[in-house]
Amino acid sequence: MLESEKIDDNFTGLRKGLLEFAVLSTISNSKVYVADVLGRLSKTPFATSEGTLYPLLSRLKREAYVTYEWAESEMGPPRKYYSLTSQGKTRLRQLHEYWHELYKSLELLGGKQ
Repeated sequence: MLESEKIDDNFTGLRKGLLEFAVLSTISNSKVYVADVLGRLSKTPFATSEGTLYPLLSRLKREAYVTYEWAESEMGPPRKYYSLTSQGKTRLRQLHEYWHELYKSLELLGGKQ
């Protein structure tokens, strides 16, 4: 096992907890198809599978953070493209603010001011 894989295994819970934040951030810039989200996440420590992403997107839709629209595709059947709702933009902003608060708190706990 590579050293980076050991590090990744040690932080699995933290990554899972931050996956909503990562997905909302990914969707925030434009309408995206699930394959786009998976592709963007695959280049980060937040790499995940469809089996994890679809249930998360369903929950985010139920909570009114994301919406989707169907669009025709030249590559086959119509595709669902996800985007943030106004509530989703608010949620993302709240997550950003909370993340910064946590970071500042950790810095203070470590004696950095």
